[in-house]
Amino acid sequence: MGKGQDLYKKAKKLIPGGTQLLSKRPEMFLPDLWPAYYKKAKGCEVWDLDDNKYVDMSFMGIGACLLGYADEDVNKAVIEAINNGSMNTLNCPEEIELAELLCKIHPWADMVRYSRTGGEAMAIAVRTARAKTDKDLILFCGYHGWHDWYLSANLADDKSLDGHLLPGLEPKGVPRNLKGTALPFNYNNTDEFLDLIKKHGDNVAAVVMEPIRNHYPEKGFLETIRKVTEEMGIILVFDEVTSGWRLNNGGVHLKFGINPDIAVFGKGMSNGYPMSAIVGTSSVMDIMQDTFISSTYWTEKIGPVAALATVKKMKNKNVPEYLTKVGKNIQEGWKILVDKHNLNVDVSGIPPLGHFIFNYDNPLIPKTLFTQLMLEKNFLAANAFYASYAHKENHLKTYLKATDDSFRFISKAIKEEKLKKYLKGPVCHSGFKRLT
Repeated sequence: MGKGQDLYKKAKKLIPGGTQLLSKRPEMFLPDLWPAYYKKAKGCEVWDLDDNKYVDMSFMGIGACLLGYADEDVNKAVIEAINNGSMNTLNCPEEIELAELLCKIHPWADMVRYSRTGGEAMAIAVRTARAKTDKDLILFCGYHGWHDWYLSANLADDKSLDGHLLPGLEPKGVPRNLKGTALPFNYNNTDEFLDLIKKHGDNVAAVVMEPIRNHYPEKGFLETIRKVTEEMGIILVFDEVTSGWRLNNGGVHLKFGINPDIAVFGKGMSNGYPMSAIVGTSSVMDIMQDTFISSTYWTEKIGPVAALATVKKMKNKNVPEYLTKVGKNIQEGWKILVDKHNLNVDVSGIPPLGHFIFNYDNPLIPKTLFTQLMLEKNFLAANAFYASYAHKENHLKTYLKATDDSFRFISKAIKEEKLKKYLKGPVCHSGFKRLT
């Protein structure tokens, strides 16, 4: 089982939930067998504690490393910042340069504030919208983090968030008086959104949503939301923590020609170094001076320096175009192999964030087996592929060859009705579960 699993057993006794991020739990991939911890990462390759080398064809740091692990240009800027002192009593000038750059990329925006994670940046955006409108209700679509404002949706119905990326999220510890302050609607369901507006419109502070996730917006969906929010004085917040810089330089809303009042960025904007940004119009952002939003580590230098180096390189190398090319290659490869092996599998997602789903009675069994088979071939793989600039043609070819072999095995096991027999450990988890 390796040093990684041995260490993870210890972690589950010392760290509630085993890890700091649900999406990195070994149980989400391959219980009892996933390497769990790394010693080194470079490009799209990862070395575990036993010095086994894997090609990461899964989540690339849960979507944080668009340029690849330990990118030399970003690391060079960060190392210089560290050597010159990354924190002191004064402020770093790079936060001004980064703000100017973000506003230049997003001409509709005038002001920028920073935090260091996507979830807290979204909490700041929601606080700002409520302060600006003096209203409490949030209408939302998609996944937006772990904070009380979001999880409160499950106080009214514990399945409210099931269709928004992560099922099974418990609102334990969220104040009961937040019940009814956040209401969900589904992506591309304009009628559902308009129904909520009809019922609650006068009390809505903000509409919070990802402008894109697994599917492109249908004609009129985003346009209707923008029109309604403008007419009613509702703040429109686009969560671009995941979508930013994957399909274009900056927020994907620029491609759609729909400008929000606030856009929130994180993950890929700094290639693995903690950084997030809240970008918005001055008419909305200026209210931040009337509500207390402040934190010591939002002033450190590494985040802004890493973001500047990352954003500039992504533009100079046209990284979003490359991510789309790589992602299409993999999605088309999946489709060919699915047909070749007569598997009932759906392929979805935008090219840089591809997914596939096994359409069987218990889809988690073939998913777990796929991860197991691919790990044996030295790939970190699941039913998703997040493209990075570090993924080159040789990685794609060897991955698709390994996927071909794995799909062939799974197809045979399904015909024999022996899928679960071939698993060497438990079936993977699909959402939030308490660990025992």
